[in-house]
Amino acid sequence: MVKLIVVSNRLPINVSKREGELKFQPSVGGLATGIKSFYKSFNSIWVGWPGVFRENLSDGEKVFVEERLKHENCHPVWLSKHDVENYYYGFSNKTLWPLFHYFPTYVVHENRFWKSYVKVNRLFADEVAKLLKPGDIVWVHDYHLMLVPRFIRDKIPDATIGFFLHIPFPSFEIFRLLPWRKELLEGVLGADLIGFHTYDYAKHFMESVRYILGYENSLNYIFTQDRLIRVDAFPMGIDYEKFVNMALAPNVRREVKRLKNKLKTEKVILSVDRLDYSKGIIQKLEAYGKFLNKRPDFRERVTLVLVVVPSRTRVEHYTRLKKKIDELVGRINGKFGTINWMPIWYLYKSLPFHRLIALYRAADVLLVTALRDGMNLVAKEFVAVNDAGVLILSEMAGAAKELCEALIINPNNIPEIVNAIKVALTMENEEKIRRNKSMRERLKRYDVIRWAQDFIERLLQIKRKQEEMITKRLSARV
Repeated sequence: MVKLIVVSNRLPINVSKREGELKFQPSVGGLATGIKSFYKSFNSIWVGWPGVFRENLSDGEKVFVEERLKHENCHPVWLSKHDVENYYYGFSNKTLWPLFHYFPTYVVHENRFWKSYVKVNRLFADEVAKLLKPGDIVWVHDYHLMLVPRFIRDKIPDATIGFFLHIPFPSFEIFRLLPWRKELLEGVLGADLIGFHTYDYAKHFMESVRYILGYENSLNYIFTQDRLIRVDAFPMGIDYEKFVNMALAPNVRREVKRLKNKLKTEKVILSVDRLDYSKGIIQKLEAYGKFLNKRPDFRERVTLVLVVVPSRTRVEHYTRLKKKIDELVGRINGKFGTINWMPIWYLYKSLPFHRLIALYRAADVLLVTALRDGMNLVAKEFVAVNDAGVLILSEMAGAAKELCEALIINPNNIPEIVNAIKVALTMENEEKIRRNKSMRERLKRYDVIRWAQDFIERLLQIKRKQEEMITKRLSARV
C-alpha cells in the first residue's frame, strides 16, 4: 500500500530521559501541531528527531524507543548533542532563520554550522531511503531540511518528493547574501513540488533560482536540465472543527468564567507569541503603552494578556529580547498600574491547550504585530473560536493575505497600531460578527486537511506531467 512519509526536524512525540527514566510527551510547536492534525488521516509514517540525544541512550533503550514510536507511525533520526548544537541552534537558527526573516545583521556565517547542516540532512535522507518503497510519497518540511530533497533524489532518482517551507522565503537581494545559496537552492530543487504559504514567497524563490542558478521559469514551473518542477502557494489551514468543538467543552467554559472573574476589566486584549525577534513583541508593548498614555479613559478598563512562549533561550538574541520585554512590561505596569489594576498580565510559559482556547474566548481583541511571519496560525485559531473578537493583524504575516477583514496594520507604524487598538475596542458588535463570519467560513472551507490534500494532489499531478514529458521525448527519438 502506498504511504506518505512526512519528514520534519522534530517528531510529534518528544522523548526525554530523566533520572534514568524515559518519558514520552506530545511535542510543542506550530509545525508539529499543524502537521499532527492531518498525518494520521493518511497511511503515513513521520520521520524526525525524537528530542533525546543519541549518546544519552543505550542500544537497548534506542530499540525500546524505536518500537514505542513505531506504534505511533513515527521513525526516529538519532542526533548527537554536537549535531543539534551546530545544525539546529547553529545553521538553522543563527543563519537561516534571521536571514529568511529579514534580520541580516543577526546572521552568523560559520563553516562548522554548514558542515553539520549537510551531515544531518544526509542522515535524514538516509533514514527516508530505508523506508521508501515504489509509489510512496515523501513530504519534507521546513528550513531545517532544505538539502534533503536533493539527497533523496540522488539515491532514488524516480522518487515522488514534495517540499514545503513554513517560514518566509526572502527576496533575492536578501537571499544572495548567503555563502551557501546555490547549494540550498539545488537542495530544494530535488523536490517535484515546492510549496510556500503565499505567492510572494514563491515569487522570491523563483527569482533566486533564475538569478543564482540560471534556470528559467514560466507559469510556476521551473525548467532544470533534466526535470520539470512546480512551485506554488498553499496557505496552511488549521484543524477548524477541533478548535470549534474545543471552545464548547465544559472545562474551557469554566476557564473562561474564571479568567473573566480574575481580570475584572471591561476589555481584554490578547497577545500569544513564541519568544522571537520576528514577532514584534517590543513594538506591541510600545504601542500599548502609547495607547494608555493617549487614552486615559481606557485605563482600568482594559488589560493586555501577554503570553510569551519560551524558545531558543540559549541563542543570544533571544536572551536579550527576553530582558527587553521584562523591562518594558515592568515600566508600563509601574507607570499606569494601580492597586486594583495591572495593565499587563505577563505569562512567560507554554499554556495547556484548553487554557489557550479559553484565552481566545475571553479576549475581545487579538493583537498580532509580527515583523515577518510565514503564516501565523494563532490568528486563524482566534477567529475560529471567537465569533465576536477583533483581530488586529500585521501585514507582514502570511495570514494577512487570507484574513483581509481583520484590522491590518504595519507593525513598524506605532501610531497606526495605537489607532487600531482604539478602533477594535470601540467596534460595534454587529461589525465584529460580520467581519468574523467571512473569515470563519474561509477557515472552515480550507482547513489543514484540505491544505494537505491539495498539496499531495498537486504533487501527483506534476509527477504525471513529468512522465508525459519523458514519454514524448522517447517517442520523438523513435
